[in-house]
Amino acid sequence: MRALSIILIFTLLTGCLKDDPLNKPFQTFVPKDLDDGLELSTPEDEGMDSEKLSQIYTHIYQDEDLWPLRSMLVFRNGNLVAESYLKYDAYLNQPQMIWSCTKQVMGILTGIALEEGVISSLDDPLNMYLSGVEENYPEKANISIRQLVTMHSGIDYNNDGVGGQTDKVLRQIPDELTSYVLSLPMREEPGSSFWYNDGDPQLVTSLLQETTGKATDEWAHELFFSKIGFSNYSWTRYKDGTTLGGYGIETTPREMGKIALCVADNGQYNNQQVIPSDWVNQMTTPQVDLDGDYDFGYFWWIDTNRNIQFMWGHGGQFAFIVPSESLVVVMTSIPNTQGDYQVDADEALLVVDRIIEACIN
Repeated sequence: MRALSIILIFTLLTGCLKDDPLNKPFQTFVPKDLDDGLELSTPEDEGMDSEKLSQIYTHIYQDEDLWPLRSMLVFRNGNLVAESYLKYDAYLNQPQMIWSCTKQVMGILTGIALEEGVISSLDDPLNMYLSGVEENYPEKANISIRQLVTMHSGIDYNNDGVGGQTDKVLRQIPDELTSYVLSLPMREEPGSSFWYNDGDPQLVTSLLQETTGKATDEWAHELFFSKIGFSNYSWTRYKDGTTLGGYGIETTPREMGKIALCVADNGQYNNQQVIPSDWVNQMTTPQVDLDGDYDFGYFWWIDTNRNIQFMWGHGGQFAFIVPSESLVVVMTSIPNTQGDYQVDADEALLVVDRIIEACIN
């Protein structure tokens, strides 16, 4: 009898869960005026079809394959014309982890560092900027900054699976993060091939920190964030005081939009040149042909066929730039999903395709 009762209770619970909607009902995409520095507009004023946008938002609310989505924002001509938060309205102001979109921020900071003379050339070797590399890790001394920002260091840093290096870092096993990355074996000669990992951007943040004498997040605030009004965020420092480079930023979709808008406007924000325009061009131009749907610039992803550049973080955190339509689309998802339970770039770009079709002129 007790076993039967348990079965009945379980059946009732699972039935309720099946009927429970994945998202709150879609009501509106009209953005709220938060006085956060973003300019608001309407789809019609920016040459977009409101009815088509409404259909797109209705679709993402109902599509079970997109259930992890938390938000979608649409900017056109630099103005926010649509936004909606699928799960909770609190996500409007509540920072969440954007994971590897932090790498794209590191790409931007590399260009600013070149402009400011913090580093002199992408072809400079690592040992010019990090003390002790030549003495303690001679096989890594000549890894260039260019090889780091294109994921070609050759260091055997593994992002995948339980027990991978990223898993260890997340659980804060190493005491000192830079030496931990440098102590890993080489999987191949520097420059040999693309290997996506969190170790390469970590070495970039480490060399910036040692060269500027400031934590990378502090330096980024002075040279970049403060100039674009990027304020609702946090950026994790490891326990040794080093700002994380491969991930670590928590922020809101609106703040992500500010970063993408600056890149989309060739590095300008509010008529001020914040990122060198020539660097924006290099950063978002394919530097690595990955023989697939996407190419890689300097820490930035590129869909060459669509001419779209984008930020991409684990679980489905995206900021897409569509230059041909003066369009920026931000999507964020539940941040800690795995495998099939996350929104991938292929799925997100199909939605972007529909948003492009909603552009009238």
